[in-house]
Amino acid sequence: MARQIRFNAFDMNCVAHQSAGMWRHPDDQAWRYKDLRYWTELAQLLERGRFDGIFIADVLGTYDVYGGNNEAAIRHGAQVPVGDPLLVIPAMAFVTEHLGFGVTAGTAYEHPYPFARRMSTLDHLTNGRIGWNVVTGYLPSAARNMGHEDQLEHDDRYDHADEYLEVLYKLWEGSWEDDAVVRDRETGIFTDPSKVHEIGHVGKHYTVPGIHLAEPSPQRSPVIYQAGASSRGIGFAAENAEAIFVAAATKAGLKSTVAKIRDALEAAGRDRYAAKIYTLLTIITDETSEKARAKHEEYKAYASEEGALVFMSGWMGIDLSQYDLDEPIGNVKSNAIQSVVANFQEAAEDGSQWTVRDIARHGAIGGLGPFVVGSGSEIADHLEEWVRDTDVDGFNLAYAITPGSFEDVVKWVIPELQKRGSYPTEYTEGTLRNKLHGRGDRLPDEHRGAGFRVGARVPS
Repeated sequence: MARQIRFNAFDMNCVAHQSAGMWRHPDDQAWRYKDLRYWTELAQLLERGRFDGIFIADVLGTYDVYGGNNEAAIRHGAQVPVGDPLLVIPAMAFVTEHLGFGVTAGTAYEHPYPFARRMSTLDHLTNGRIGWNVVTGYLPSAARNMGHEDQLEHDDRYDHADEYLEVLYKLWEGSWEDDAVVRDRETGIFTDPSKVHEIGHVGKHYTVPGIHLAEPSPQRSPVIYQAGASSRGIGFAAENAEAIFVAAATKAGLKSTVAKIRDALEAAGRDRYAAKIYTLLTIITDETSEKARAKHEEYKAYASEEGALVFMSGWMGIDLSQYDLDEPIGNVKSNAIQSVVANFQEAAEDGSQWTVRDIARHGAIGGLGPFVVGSGSEIADHLEEWVRDTDVDGFNLAYAITPGSFEDVVKWVIPELQKRGSYPTEYTEGTLRNKLHGRGDRLPDEHRGAGFRVGARVPS
């Protein structure tokens, strides 16, 4: 049987997510991000396509590295204005039965105690279909807006996140026993107090003495997503993540990254395939190769290279407005996303240095990830080849226009993959965790979080 390819949709509650300038296209509906019907219609489309889920990104600051201010970001709608990603999920869950929801929230600027309740609430309301993308933060503007001079250094952010997750696991896994809620009308006891436990956490960053405010949800802990590709990020993901997002410009680079992640999972005492790995990709497709390429040419007329440089400057931590467009980017150590620079250097397979102009043109459609153009059959060939040669599980699909890019994938690519036996025709039953891994609704015993269950030996 052919290996099953998995899709995840990549979106954001904003106008311009990854492809700067495409909001100007007459068929793009991103400007409807404020309309709840945009989100419910998109959710229903993705469920028809048997997507694993929709992954909603988020930021708490503006992209103000380019030019030293946020004027260009505001002008291009580059992830500003941006709405709260959590608030659209209940409506999408109401109109779907199987689609999962991965929501981005940072560990740096919100106390874990209220956040734990918020995620448990979403897990209840979605009937166990919620996931959390753990972000340690990368925009200095977000740190300033939260009262800090700058964000922590790269590795320090992960050290802080380690304790943040510890608090959450204690609340989600160790506070309420499974049978604490009895709902006994005769005795008048709703919850047995002897089965609800204070977590008594005292750490470097947090002191949380009390109980979790929410009763156990279908998954208890949401499915943990993570997107860090640095060495420290991979180590963090190996202990916590059940789904991992990566961005690789080349097949060779992706193969190397996937192998590092699988090795790290094994080193953490987990199975090499304990986390599903999705790589960022934008697909431009149509009925024929010729129509797809014509569509790509049309899209390029709307894409904004300056908007792309706004994004890239923020992702890389480098003000690209100070570079000549034909200047090579060189080797740069970035406190933002260290893997970004390495990605661009890998993309020059002939060994040449990428220039600032190359970055702008490459990132104008699809952002950090590559894009592929072709008929449904050609795209299917490409996806099967990448899965076979890199050991990646699936693709985190960004869009050129929304929902048009997703509609095209559902119409032209998925039927071709299903015909080949390379894509699911039905969903697995159960929670998001069970749909992804087929091992039940709760964290597996070897996962870090399982060590905080009631009666478990607490990890040292």
